Amino acid sequence: MLIVFIGLFVILKVFAFGPILKSVEAREQALEDAINAAQRDREEAATLLAEHRANLDASRGEAQKIIADARIAAERVRAELVEQAHAEQASMLARARQEIEREKTRAIAELRREAVDLAIAGASKVIEKNLDQDANRKLVESFLASVTPAAVTASR
Repeated sequence: MLIVFIGLFVILKVFAFGPILKSVEAREQALEDAINAAQRDREEAATLLAEHRANLDASRGEAQKIIADARIAAERVRAELVEQAHAEQASMLARARQEIEREKTRAIAELRREAVDLAIAGASKVIEKNLDQDANRKLVESFLASVTPAAVTASR
């Protein structure tokens, strides 16, 4: 039994233990390589993660800058539009004042013509004599032109 055991041991050592030991060593080396590769991959992943976080932070900063620039541009456009509206409003107001002044001048002229006609009609009724219409008109118009608006309001 001892001889069989020693014989089996020698046969196993020559034929079996060598290849088994080599396969165990190869397996051990493969596991060690896999662990090293996993460690490298983990380090690369950590580096990539840090890069991505830095890029994300930079992108956020750039987005905030773009938003701030857009707000400034929008405020500038709004201010320009408000200024343009104020200018247009002032222009419309000036045109309206000019139109009112023209209408006022025209109404005063019309009122003077009517006052002249009424004064001539009244004067002709009073003196019962109608002088030359053109001479009467010139006489009354020259009188009205000599009367200033301040004198008319003071007499009231």
